[in-house]
Amino acid sequence: MTAYLARRLGQAVVVLLLVSLIVFGLLHALPGGLVRAQLGPKASPYAVRQLAVQEGLTKPLPVQYLVWLGHALQGNLGFSYKLNTPVSTLLGEYFPRDLLLTGAAIALAIAVSVPLGALQAYRRNKGVDYAFSGVLLALYSMPSFLLGVIAIIVLNIELPLLPSTAQQFGQGFGTDVKVLVLPVLTLMLGNIAYYSRYVRSSVIDNLLEDYVRTARAKGAPWSRVLVRHVLRNSLLPVVSLIGISFPYVVSGSLIVEALFDYPGMGLLFWDAEQSRDYPVLLGVVLLVSVAVVVGNLLADLAYAALDPRIRYD
Repeated sequence: MTAYLARRLGQAVVVLLLVSLIVFGLLHALPGGLVRAQLGPKASPYAVRQLAVQEGLTKPLPVQYLVWLGHALQGNLGFSYKLNTPVSTLLGEYFPRDLLLTGAAIALAIAVSVPLGALQAYRRNKGVDYAFSGVLLALYSMPSFLLGVIAIIVLNIELPLLPSTAQQFGQGFGTDVKVLVLPVLTLMLGNIAYYSRYVRSSVIDNLLEDYVRTARAKGAPWSRVLVRHVLRNSLLPVVSLIGISFPYVVSGSLIVEALFDYPGMGLLFWDAEQSRDYPVLLGVVLLVSVAVVVGNLLADLAYAALDPRIRYD
């Protein structure tokens, strides 16, 4: 297990270095250069030259990369052109909101989809399976903004139970947590439809394995076979889905955040794109790229924990 972990960590470090090179290249590929993007197209050549010298942009590119990488490792990702705030401060402010919103939605979706998918597999080709499959297919076919609009119409307009905007979330201790219900519900419903189909297919495949027949022949009850054996092996594909979903926990969902006016990373990225706030854009890109690598690393480690054969391959 130690060798397996060391190999995966080494691969993750190499990928992160490649990601840092790409982000550094994007910085220097901005229209007119990094200085012109910061000062604007009407800046004088003297001002451009002065800022370039001040920022160390006249040095060779390898030296600039090492300096930039050192700053990035210290959490210094530059300043927002629009807000005149350190990018790391903005990311630190917006990231916990996405962690709460998207993390809660994915956790709740997994908690519902695993037993639901197992029930469908156990009762496959029966009325229960067909009913849930129809509902889940409808949810899976709906884009997230449509699910959000339906949730607003039903739970905010027709039944005024929940607020439809979360603009003030996270601003002070008096924040009403009810503002999270609709965006979490919107994200959760789509993910339930997504995860449960994989769980159902995986459980069906495992129910046909020899070890299930052997356990039943020895007199083990179905509940024990499903929970202790089938579900454990069936969760391997779900682990991959969770690893893939990890970046969304970091970056949030732009459509849902825009619909409910939720102050998360997706909305931060959209606002930065509209104002051409390049340091914020690239800071979010770098953070999401790191999340992709970390998510896949965690998925690999979870695979090894669930299937001991992997660590010896």
